[in-house]
Amino acid sequence: MTNLKKYLKILSIVVIIGIIGYVAYALIVNKNKVNGHEYVDLGLPSGLKWATCNIGASSPEEYGDYYAWGETETKNEYNWNTYKWCNGSETTMTKYCTDSGYGTADDKTTLESDDDVAHVKWGGSWRMPTYDEIMELRDNCTWSLATQNGVSGYKFIGKNGNSIFLPAAGYRSDTSLTGTGSNGYYLSSSLDSNNSDFAYYLNSYSGYVVWNSDNRCYGFVVRPVCQ
Repeated sequence: MTNLKKYLKILSIVVIIGIIGYVAYALIVNKNKVNGHEYVDLGLPSGLKWATCNIGASSPEEYGDYYAWGETETKNEYNWNTYKWCNGSETTMTKYCTDSGYGTADDKTTLESDDDVAHVKWGGSWRMPTYDEIMELRDNCTWSLATQNGVSGYKFIGKNGNSIFLPAAGYRSDTSLTGTGSNGYYLSSSLDSNNSDFAYYLNSYSGYVVWNSDNRCYGFVVRPVCQ
């Protein structure tokens, strides 16, 4: 019986060590992750974290998928005829409109969760950045042209030394893909309230990083954020 007690004691210790090891491994694996997706803390004033990859990409340098503003599925053609939130033209908006000259005015200027592709695809606290959050990234990081694994884009380095890479993924209009390798267009969740057919995005090109707004029906890539 004495030997049996010793064996059971040793076995229980081994089991406990194994559990502790598993928990420690899980913590390491899931460090800097939300719902299985990695983020980077750039030391931004808001505390916002930026994902390491675009929606639909498995590495930072992959372009990922392209989405019209407020849509959550990819498609073959990006124009007003195929856009979800209008009746075939830029003056017939059915949602997210501040001016009746562009359609049915509802004064909604930020995407709801069900229309936010980052939240729909990744869940948890993931979402698309707002216009203000895109500006926070630009204004609180050092950014420059960069190449990662042969892919051109922009590197944003936070004041804490951490960084993210945004590939120059271009954009889709109709059936064409334009600007790859030279331009980066990253959607925000914010409507251009002065032009309800436009939405804001981060625009990186020729050594510049600025905000811009353009047709909601075009296909842009998305880099999610979380708190």
